[in-house]
Amino acid sequence: MPPFKDEHVLIIAPGSQTTLAQLGLPESFTPARLRISTRMFPAEKAGEWEPLKVREKKVRKAVAGAATNGTDGEDVKMDDAPEGESYEAEEETIYEEDPSTDEGAVYPLKDGRVTNWSCFFALLTHVYNTLSPPFHTPILLIGQPAWTEQDHETLTQFFFEKFKTPAFCLMDSALAVCYAYGVPTATIVDVGYGKCDVTVVNDFLISHLGRGIAISGCGGEGMTERLLELLESKGFTRDMCEQLKKSNICEVLSPSTPLPEEGESGKGTTNSAALTSTVMNGSSATARGSIAGQGGFASAVGAGPAIIEDDLDGNVKDGENDDGVLDVASIVASGKTSEFLAKKEREKAEKVAAKKAAADAAAAPRRLPNSQRVKATLHYDERRSLDDLNGNGKRANEPEGAAEGGDSKRQRTPELVGEGDISSISRKEERRRNRGTSMFIRKDIEVGIERFRAADAGILDQIADSIHRCVLSVPEVSKRSELWDSLIVLGNGSKVRGFKDALIATLTSKYLISPSSATIFTSELPSNFSTPLATGANTPQPQSQTQGQLGHHGPGVNPLLLAATTASNPTLAPPGAHQHLHSQLQMQQYHQQQHSSHGQSPTSIKVAKMPEYFSEWKDVGTEEAAFLGAQVAAKVVFIVDQGLSKGFMSRSEYNDLGPQGIHEFGL
Repeated sequence: MPPFKDEHVLIIAPGSQTTLAQLGLPESFTPARLRISTRMFPAEKAGEWEPLKVREKKVRKAVAGAATNGTDGEDVKMDDAPEGESYEAEEETIYEEDPSTDEGAVYPLKDGRVTNWSCFFALLTHVYNTLSPPFHTPILLIGQPAWTEQDHETLTQFFFEKFKTPAFCLMDSALAVCYAYGVPTATIVDVGYGKCDVTVVNDFLISHLGRGIAISGCGGEGMTERLLELLESKGFTRDMCEQLKKSNICEVLSPSTPLPEEGESGKGTTNSAALTSTVMNGSSATARGSIAGQGGFASAVGAGPAIIEDDLDGNVKDGENDDGVLDVASIVASGKTSEFLAKKEREKAEKVAAKKAAADAAAAPRRLPNSQRVKATLHYDERRSLDDLNGNGKRANEPEGAAEGGDSKRQRTPELVGEGDISSISRKEERRRNRGTSMFIRKDIEVGIERFRAADAGILDQIADSIHRCVLSVPEVSKRSELWDSLIVLGNGSKVRGFKDALIATLTSKYLISPSSATIFTSELPSNFSTPLATGANTPQPQSQTQGQLGHHGPGVNPLLLAATTASNPTLAPPGAHQHLHSQLQMQQYHQQQHSSHGQSPTSIKVAKMPEYFSEWKDVGTEEAAFLGAQVAAKVVFIVDQGLSKGFMSRSEYNDLGPQGIHEFGL
């Protein structure tokens, strides 16, 4: 088999709502170049699918012919038609694609599971045809944790039979995340659209025991449903709640953070504007008094009011004597009266501007963080079709005279009033997108503390419990602490502001224990110490002197304590104590190797960090890190390894083993 090239590798990562794909591996791995919705529309012929909604549209076409004498037909006048000829209108049916609608769409993936194989195959075919790869193209497909072995075999058969691919690799999404982060052991929490997957990866091997697969109701859709439940009575629609969830005013607070209450925003604030005004007025009054005491410079010169400027440097200013009083005679005699007055006017204007700026800054309300504000404004973009906005070829808000050449300026749309607390909905901006069938209208909607309760229906607790069960299911107890210290939270459902921090806070409050807890020291007791019973049968008996001169320094004595007490004065140590201490330390190290951590509950919880050398991913975020890991794995499997470690299944191996052979290949 000839070697594969970087520019020929095809990567496909299907999701419940969005499918990512890319042809070729760039020198520096980038986010997916192709993003399409995971949906298809039934075609006119049964069993076939279309990527976009196709609508029928009736249009009137002018054709040459004699005008009808009856009333059924109507002549269409053509300005450029030869004189004496008439045209008549004829209806014609055309088909056009509507890229902005979801009407009649079929989503083949639900909670990660394939619910419509025909639609899913049509989606994969559409992705393949869109990228149009060459014939010698290996394919790497990111699999969902909910896919069964039968699903893997079905997909393997489809790719080999449909696209005649020379090599095919099926990679689990959790393993791809580990490749992106560069960690062999981690706990992956993938929060998707309608579900959440929790997976433990130990040395690049997925632990299927206790794996949390497709935890329903713990994705982004669950948070949207919760917001709709809270705000539906106030006139909110599903689209409003979806945009609210994606906005920066929707935030998931930690369990210990209280919700803001009415009146809290005004606590602890003083009327600094009034205080500043009082101080400024007092200083002005003092200045006016000093001017009057100086004999009235303004009336003497005749140039209007004047002010006194503080001399911060302690020097005598121009036009003043040693006592700080303006010398009017010297100013007039110097012949620079106009210049002096202009300078004073500039200084006066600067002081007035500084005073006004200080007053405005003091009067401005103190900006509180979003978590402490009771209400916030949502900028809602409503999609409206042009058919709803237009009437008889005009916009709905266009004046009647605009069509006849009159004033074509738009009028403001009347303010809309919703139900409940939605009382200030107004259109502030209209902007057209590159779609010819719809328009977006922006409205401002005020939202209360309901925006903090998107995840208060038990979503965080369910995910935290699943993480705890998944980590405890790992047979190697010594690996559990490393799993707790390598937690990775990703997925587009985790993009909600504060979600990751709230999840870590929930895990900390429920399962984290302090290293100074009594449980730690109890678990470190030697295994030969049994718990005393009420009958006294297990009560420790005095040790015999068979251990030389150790006496009370028996095997139960803490060797570290013995070493600390005898380090400064070795003569206090009994004979043979150092040899016994050495053996005790060796035994303790052996026990620590056998049980080096406390597997029941973690002593620390840390979040893994993705490497910073992927500069293209810094602005995008780590929510789609599985696609980055797929690029890294494709580079290793198809380009570097070339199939030596059975990372992919070749065409010849498929011919020999069939679809069932896919279980013997992969990462």
